[in-house]
Amino acid sequence: MKQTESPKPKQKSAFREWLDSVVFAVVAATLIRFFLFEAYTIPTPSMESSLMVGDFLFVSKMHYGVRTPKTPLQLPLTHQKIWFTNLPSYLSWLQLPIYRLPGFSSVKQGDAVVFNVPNFSEDGDAPVDLRTFYVKRCVALPGDVLEVRDQQVFVNNKAMENPERMQHPVFMKTKENLDEKFFEEYGIRNSPDASYDSADWLPLADSLNQLAGYKMNTSQKHIDEIKALPWSKSFDLEAFKDPKGLTFIDMFPHDTVDFKWNRDFYGPLKIPAKGWTVTLDRKNTKLYQEAIINYEGNTGITLAGDKLLKDGKVLTSYTFKQDYYFMMGDNRHNSADSRFWGFVPADHIVGKAVFVWMSIDPNKPLFSWNKIRWSRIFRFVD
Repeated sequence: MKQTESPKPKQKSAFREWLDSVVFAVVAATLIRFFLFEAYTIPTPSMESSLMVGDFLFVSKMHYGVRTPKTPLQLPLTHQKIWFTNLPSYLSWLQLPIYRLPGFSSVKQGDAVVFNVPNFSEDGDAPVDLRTFYVKRCVALPGDVLEVRDQQVFVNNKAMENPERMQHPVFMKTKENLDEKFFEEYGIRNSPDASYDSADWLPLADSLNQLAGYKMNTSQKHIDEIKALPWSKSFDLEAFKDPKGLTFIDMFPHDTVDFKWNRDFYGPLKIPAKGWTVTLDRKNTKLYQEAIINYEGNTGITLAGDKLLKDGKVLTSYTFKQDYYFMMGDNRHNSADSRFWGFVPADHIVGKAVFVWMSIDPNKPLFSWNKIRWSRIFRFVD
């Protein structure tokens, strides 16, 4: 009997091997991004100087548990748009309930948390899991009572330990001429498009148009270091503080009649917790209407004046279906946070900011040695 030779396996073409490698890489990256870590960049100075514009973060999804997608029909490794286009990267006609797999921790006071910002107007009708990402510090947990008194955060009537790098604007009175290099030594930097309110430092003149000192947005740690320098200076910590009773319509809940709140005097405010039943009087309706209408999955609830209606009937109380959190930026006078747009629902939380894997200074020339902030690479987020 004649022995037949088995056919040799067909060799893959170079294109097929390249395609298989790309598919494997995309699948692996998608799984890592979904179950373990995801990379984010810091676009705004709201967390300076704890986290700086140009920092690249690894965010752990394992800490609080992986959140299942609400929008499963999405191009892998994209957010709202297909790369380099204005085309949506997802189909919104299939929306699933959000669940959270078990994690090995829960959100704690003081954690730097990444979340989808609630009710962000620029996102339009984007689903919850595709809304803009923010990173802020959690200052109050579900069921806590939060209050800011004279810039100090109190939770359940106890002063919260302030982040080491928390910043407020202060006035440094001095006749010493200081330049950009001096302020950079203390992490006090201005972006090219900084306004008066957002600038980290500005020279200020007196009535004779002579140098009176500098407005500085900095931490107590850096104030103490500058105080130790030999030349004459003094600090006024009250100069740019929002006085008690001053009101801003921008402050949540956007009512200046019942709530005389500002950035430095805010609350008291109870944070909703799953299972908590709130009496819906006039003030509580103003505080909790947005969460009840927009984030609880309710239908048929509408606002009529200062009352909430369910299918036309007045609601006198409401029991919350999920937990909520209160987030604030460490750069306290230059942060759009819960003081402005309210509570962060539990289903908006993505993960915990763990460490900075790269940091690029956007204000430095492209090929300069100090374009990369070498001292910040692989720094854990505190």
